[in-house]
Amino acid sequence: MIDRCSRTIDYIRISVTDRCNLRCVYCMPEEGIVPMSHGDILTYHEILRICEAGARLGIRKVKVTGGEPLVRKDIEVLIKGLQSIPGIEDVTMTTNGCLLKEKAALLKAAGLSSVNVSLDTLNPERFAEITRRDCFESVMEGIESALEAGLKVKINCAVMEELSKEEVLAFARFSMERRIPVRFIEMMPIGQGKRYKAMENDDLAGILSETFGPLRESREVKGNGPAVYYTWGNETGFVGFISAVSHRFCGSCNRVRLTSDGFLKLCLDSPAGVDLKRPLREGISDGDLLDLMKQSIQSKPESHHFEEDNGEASPNMNQIGG
Repeated sequence: MIDRCSRTIDYIRISVTDRCNLRCVYCMPEEGIVPMSHGDILTYHEILRICEAGARLGIRKVKVTGGEPLVRKDIEVLIKGLQSIPGIEDVTMTTNGCLLKEKAALLKAAGLSSVNVSLDTLNPERFAEITRRDCFESVMEGIESALEAGLKVKINCAVMEELSKEEVLAFARFSMERRIPVRFIEMMPIGQGKRYKAMENDDLAGILSETFGPLRESREVKGNGPAVYYTWGNETGFVGFISAVSHRFCGSCNRVRLTSDGFLKLCLDSPAGVDLKRPLREGISDGDLLDLMKQSIQSKPESHHFEEDNGEASPNMNQIGG
């Protein structure tokens, strides 16, 4: 469907839980959060009803997120249900990878096409510092299992000032060796992330080009999001830059988000949206649900305002499926 800014909205990110088995420094406080009760979280049936209405409105791509989506029981059942909705063309997932080894084959069989694995360093000790957990090897085994199962894999690296030249180059070499795209994602000032500052894309590109030669924009790597991909040399490695703050892409934003407790969130940096859980549980018809979603999506904000810090507290990323 088309919103009031003439943008085509065809992509929804669905948070299936606010729980996570890691405690990444930019995402959650060390002590964690008080999780929502199971009764407050949407059931799979409710999620599927929302996605069926979304598909009728033109939603074609679905990303399943959390928290950590693989901690939710029988997540492959939801994947299969999403994949079977007429109009839905692609179902993908973002995961920290800790449980991916056990789930990869089931996810592929259910219809998942790809996984984005959040991995901010290839140094096991640094990984433990960032995540406050010691499961680096489990993540690497999960990546291997995903590839063996036939899933496409991308790496998501949240870029903080502490990212060193050596780590940037290590990711580039990893991409070259494994032919797995690595996306450097600019830190967004949301929740715990407000305490960190991102490294500029130009600095990242400079580190890469200094070692590997000039970067060239690549059209080979495709995804459902806003990453701009580059390659170099003989095109065995690929890196992507996602820069929501410094190079805002609001004018071409094609997505909405569904939080685990049923709020249709129209922009990561805005309270705009509508609660869908209450109407669902009060017996709303499919037609009225579609109309409610349509009316809300048409009023999607024109842009974010990350540069305007009003001092107000914002939810942590695990709570909004960022």
